[in-house]
Amino acid sequence: MATTLEATFETRREAEMAVERLVQEHGVERSDIFVTAEGQANTAGVDVAGADIEAGAPSPPNRGDSALNGAIVVSVDVNDEARATDVRAAFAEFGGQSLVD
Repeated sequence: MATTLEATFETRREAEMAVERLVQEHGVERSDIFVTAEGQANTAGVDVAGADIEAGAPSPPNRGDSALNGAIVVSVDVNDEARATDVRAAFAEFGGQSLVD
């Protein structure tokens, strides 16, 4: 069963956390994972997160130039149902909204 699973994430941080979970804990090869913008424009997601959020002192000034132009899409090529289950779980853990798989 070769298939591609996809999910959208509201922030770049959530997408990156899902990718790291897949690579570090589930042994998915990075070459099997693809991260893209949902649309044509460059995007850091829909909501500010990570380095775009104001931190406690001392911290650089708050940024207002985040490219919030749509969701982040993470897709993973899988070859078996066990791996597909791991991918779906990682997507869900970090708020990914699954696309048709």
